[in-house]
Amino acid sequence: MSTTTKQDTFKTINPTTGKEITSHTYMTGDQVEESIQQSHKAFLKWKMKSIEERGEIIKSIGKELQNYKKELSELMTDEMGKLLSQSEHEVDLCTSICDYSAENAPEFLKNEKRALSNGGKGIITYSPMGIIYGIQPWNYPSYQVLRYTIVNLMAGNSILLKHASNVTGTAKLLKTIFDTAGLPAGLFNVMIIEHDQSNAIIEHKLIRGVTLTGSPVAGEKIGEKAGAQLKKTVLELGSNDAYLVLEDADIDLAVEKSVMGRIYNNGETCIAAKRFIATEKVYDEFKEKFVKAMDALKVGDPKKKETELGPMAREDLRKEIHEQVLESVEKGAEILCGGKIPDGEGYFYPATVLGNVTPGQPAYDDELFGPVASLIKAKDDEDAMRIANDSRFGLGGGIFSKDIEKATELAEKHFDTGMVFINSFGLAEPSMPFGGVKDSGYGREHGGFGMKEFVNVKSIIIMEEK
Repeated sequence: MSTTTKQDTFKTINPTTGKEITSHTYMTGDQVEESIQQSHKAFLKWKMKSIEERGEIIKSIGKELQNYKKELSELMTDEMGKLLSQSEHEVDLCTSICDYSAENAPEFLKNEKRALSNGGKGIITYSPMGIIYGIQPWNYPSYQVLRYTIVNLMAGNSILLKHASNVTGTAKLLKTIFDTAGLPAGLFNVMIIEHDQSNAIIEHKLIRGVTLTGSPVAGEKIGEKAGAQLKKTVLELGSNDAYLVLEDADIDLAVEKSVMGRIYNNGETCIAAKRFIATEKVYDEFKEKFVKAMDALKVGDPKKKETELGPMAREDLRKEIHEQVLESVEKGAEILCGGKIPDGEGYFYPATVLGNVTPGQPAYDDELFGPVASLIKAKDDEDAMRIANDSRFGLGGGIFSKDIEKATELAEKHFDTGMVFINSFGLAEPSMPFGGVKDSGYGREHGGFGMKEFVNVKSIIIMEEK
């Protein structure tokens, strides 16, 4: 690692006001190396603990999250602008991840016995590997961290976190929460670093796995760097999830869930509903009700109870999504509501619906990471499914239909995504795997699958004496 002593600072900005929250200082190269060495030493002790011993501390983290719920929720809202009620829900989700992991790890990670062809005995163990380095985004500042951290701690690994710079305060508070809960020092270290330092961490001999949640472009770069070091990766990337409103859908339900699916977390969710594909038979009714509901949303201070849509997390992100809207309009899309940057402080963007969305427009081809919905008309149910799969992404998707059996068959046999939601919208569930295919990445988190992504599946073969 570099031994640089340079210590630059950066600021975090409240997106609701556009004003500075605080400043943070990047680590030196020496501090980075020290953290890695500390993490490795902690791992060597932690891996010898029983799964049950690890679970007790993980459950303590879950309880401590609740003790810090008010402080943590308010900080997340200050740093990235999500509704305070949704920040509170995020903390509860993090606690449920701790509880689920602690309760189920003994079953997920238990040794397996196999009979051998020659009469010997086989044992399969799931052994921890070492330090797992996570590069995490700002949109779910606590959940994204807990999602990979808790399962890997349960598996016996240690954790390094590089969080998005605009939620550095949340990263530091999570470290305090973990420490207060009794997690041994070094098992969870927050790395406040720049990109070149991050690249050096990936190359470090003591790093055994790398996980990233981010954009497909970031995924390509991190996957290439880790692959060059022959290190396993889990990549959870972006998407432009399609939600199908089929001919037999309950339109009022579809509108209600579609609005929430698009604007939850201010629309800044990889698994958010983004393309809404309604069949010709129901298109006009869905369009009228959906546009009316989106247009009526109350935009404002995310800490006020009446607010339904807060600001975007950063000014550059608002600029980017507005440019995607303008380019889509230039290429034939029409603005059905919203689409204008409002005056005043903060990085607000209105709930926006684009109609006449066709291939070649950003609204059809790309991810719109904000409160902008793409409305597409399909001839029939089969055509709707075709349009849904006409994407380079494959994270999630949804189906609205009164025929659950038919919708389930479509989800199972035809939807080319990692997750499908029927008559609902995408939120994480600790007991169900989370992840995608195609440009949405690879690997799975949650549901026990994430606990085995970074373990050594070890074969122990015992020959019986004759």
